[in-house]
Amino acid sequence: MPGLKNDLTEGSVLKKLIIFAVPFLLSNIVQSLYNVADMLIVGRFCGPESMAGVNIGGQVTLILTNIVVGLCMGATVLISQYTGSKNEAALKRVTATILTLLVAVGVFVTVVMVFLREPILHLIQTPPEAFSETNNYLTVTLMGIVFIFAYNALSSILRGTGDSKHPFIFVLCACVTNIVLDLLFVAVFEWAAFGAALATVISQALSVVLCVIFMARSDFHFDFKLKSFRIHMDQLKLIFKIGLPTCVQNTVVSVSFLFITSTVNLVGGVAASAGVGAMQKFNSFAFMPTMAISASISTMAAQNIGANKLDRAIKACKLGTVFAVFVTYAFFVLVRVFPVPILSLFGDDSAMIAAGVEYLNTFSYDFLFIPFIFCLNGFFIGGGHTMFTLMSSMLSSVILRVPLTYLLGVTMQWGLHGIGMAAPIASAGAILAIVAFLMTGRWKHNVVKNRAVEEV
Repeated sequence: MPGLKNDLTEGSVLKKLIIFAVPFLLSNIVQSLYNVADMLIVGRFCGPESMAGVNIGGQVTLILTNIVVGLCMGATVLISQYTGSKNEAALKRVTATILTLLVAVGVFVTVVMVFLREPILHLIQTPPEAFSETNNYLTVTLMGIVFIFAYNALSSILRGTGDSKHPFIFVLCACVTNIVLDLLFVAVFEWAAFGAALATVISQALSVVLCVIFMARSDFHFDFKLKSFRIHMDQLKLIFKIGLPTCVQNTVVSVSFLFITSTVNLVGGVAASAGVGAMQKFNSFAFMPTMAISASISTMAAQNIGANKLDRAIKACKLGTVFAVFVTYAFFVLVRVFPVPILSLFGDDSAMIAAGVEYLNTFSYDFLFIPFIFCLNGFFIGGGHTMFTLMSSMLSSVILRVPLTYLLGVTMQWGLHGIGMAAPIASAGAILAIVAFLMTGRWKHNVVKNRAVEEV
């Protein structure tokens, strides 16, 4: 696949990291705008019930998406390491396997979730006044879940080979389309949450079509013909070995956020759900640059570990972490100084803004921990240490954050102030786990090759 590869194992580490990270960073910023657009436009034209519908329905969809992102991470690590070790045969086999797997999973999830969506919405305490809008949003996004799965698979393949530019172009086209369709469906046709969901599905489908056209016309080893879709068991086992812990991790984190959403609904109803949802959308935008750097570190580390160049992988991690700290801390200052103007972007409902500010007052301290957690976990994933990142995430999101959310928010009756406080406390616990893992030295072992990487 010479036409699509970007060799990250040679040349200046800083230059390679920047060249790969900038399109990835822009891609994630655009993806954030893509996700925020629904909330902004629905909030402006439809009110808090529809905002709550988009927020709650989006949380459920996010769980399903994060399952796929976990499996794709397994494929990305394999593709990156095979690229670094110049293993063309394995590249072909893993590509066919991940594409076939996710198309099948997408169809299965759609069928199952269509029947389970209403029981799930009742289970998470969806406010009655927002139930119809939430159900509308979730139903439509479920119909297009196969496009979300397909795009994640295709973009992970491209990024694994070092190409972060084209995924950015495709998601930019999808974002512009989503905003235009949001304005048409929500502001003009007045379809509220249903219109926002339809705009999202159409935009995701467009990104898949553009990606397939590009890859089919490039020097790419997969031709997208029906006979080429097949599963190679050796690669499937490796995808699950590396990707399943990340898959479980993402699912656990998403479920924990769903629990937090349920607790928010219990504590404050529609206004709280809309306010916290708006703040979470902004937070996703603020964290996206750091997430992009983390993924860039992961890809660069994987290629260099595959090429037995651990020193370059470590240097990429250090440089990326410095950049992530700078960006995330700038956002921390922003949310501490301008919380009301930020929330006002999502609507002028005073109860919604007050709820968002109350939550943000304590949650914002999580910004101080996030860059270290994301970047170091990205480095560990590059070496295939997804089991550790799973355990670290379980500690943070399940063992610490979930019980603290209920304890501080409900039992101690601190409301949204307590719910927000649970996040930085949980992240501090994750930092301690990461430091302990670094001290063991086990991170130097390459899980994919199943042998120790030469010590530097």
